[in-house]
Amino acid sequence: MAPNISPSGTNSPAPDKFSLWGKLAFGAGDIGPGMTANLLAFSFLIFLTTAAGLSPVAAGSVLAIGRIWDAVNDPFIGYLSDKTRTRWGRRYPWIVLGAIPFGVTFFLTWVVPGWESDTARFWYYVVMSLLFQVFYTVVNLPYTTLTAELTKDYDERTELTAFRLGSSLFGAIAALGLGLVITQVIADQRQQYLVLGGICSVLAVLPLLWCVWGTYPYAVQRNALQPADTEEAALPFLQQIKVVFANRAFMFVVGIYLFAWLALQMTASIIPFYATFWMGLDSYFLAALLVQGTAILMMVVVNYLSRRLGKQEVFYIGIGTWIIAQIALFFVQPGQVAALYLLCIVISFGVATAYVVPWAMLPDVIELDEIKTGQRREGIFYAFMTLLQKVGLALGLFLVSLALQFSGFVSEATQQPDSALLAIRIFIGPVPMVLLAMSMLLTRFYPITRQMHAEMLLQLAERDRQQEQGGMEG
Repeated sequence: MAPNISPSGTNSPAPDKFSLWGKLAFGAGDIGPGMTANLLAFSFLIFLTTAAGLSPVAAGSVLAIGRIWDAVNDPFIGYLSDKTRTRWGRRYPWIVLGAIPFGVTFFLTWVVPGWESDTARFWYYVVMSLLFQVFYTVVNLPYTTLTAELTKDYDERTELTAFRLGSSLFGAIAALGLGLVITQVIADQRQQYLVLGGICSVLAVLPLLWCVWGTYPYAVQRNALQPADTEEAALPFLQQIKVVFANRAFMFVVGIYLFAWLALQMTASIIPFYATFWMGLDSYFLAALLVQGTAILMMVVVNYLSRRLGKQEVFYIGIGTWIIAQIALFFVQPGQVAALYLLCIVISFGVATAYVVPWAMLPDVIELDEIKTGQRREGIFYAFMTLLQKVGLALGLFLVSLALQFSGFVSEATQQPDSALLAIRIFIGPVPMVLLAMSMLLTRFYPITRQMHAEMLLQLAERDRQQEQGGMEG
């Protein structure tokens, strides 16, 4: 149930705790972004080449332009969202007004226009990709900031984050599950993507509206619609860069994350080609579902091992296992479908490791920065982690498309030349292996060990104690 709304004032009662319904409503805001982002990661490159008829390099350019634009428009929309002042607050108007365009532009992304000109089709998908990325950010960025604004309670904030991440993963798996069902029911390839895009568009919009309806009363009751007055000024961009590059540990985390995440995104984009053209399967969605879906369960294992063994140690185990599985895929032969599916499950353990460990390292880096500078600057580090991730992914996806182009991949063909099949196998095996090995190498030199982190916490606790004593004496 939604809370009873009471007027603000000095004698107002303590705000109601988030009910289960309220937590579910909040988490629902990430179902659509999780669903759309995951479907694009696995399916957009093969859709553009096999259904829309673009050359691999043209398709890769569409993806790269979209990714880079996404990195550019994030801070701009974030700035506008921060400056918004309405009676409904800063964030909710963006989500409500952006929800339907978010769904519409996602659907139009999967339409194949009946134009003969390859250039016209290329620019159609560039424009649709840019528009979708704008509206994705319009709804998702204000939504994610609600976590900090709706509650200041440590445990409640953790719970809301858990519901958000769980909903995002649910959306990601649901999109692949729908794809698996639709490919079994509909034979025509273009119709498959059109129906899948249409269903996911509707399912992406409705939870956003539920999120607004279910959480708005809490925002009103907690006076969270308008920002608190603050005199803290944002650092200029160049100063932020200096802060980031002065932290050696952060640069290691960025490298670890980028190499592992590039391997993941390359695998996600090439699995459909591998399953379709090398293995000869009618649908690639089950293979994608085993990688993504099993990774959720594996995250529990990774978290447990991380607490028992340490972050670096579990990273070696997870990524090392992933490397073995990726190389094995290079040698799997057509017809060995059971081996493919088994290796997809094994890969999911490495994928879970790539999700969990680098982001678990980031708070340690922030605490190290606090010890050196006396300031908590989470926003700068998280923003640059995301920015570098998107630019790096744009480069990685473009490299995949270049490899397909120069290997002789034929768009809209059901059979591919041996050179293209070899390129697909190389990008499912040796290339991810090199990237993952680089991430393991950087982990070896990551400076914040379990012992060092314990010492850092002691230093921070002592600093807090001294500040409290100084405040009492003052």
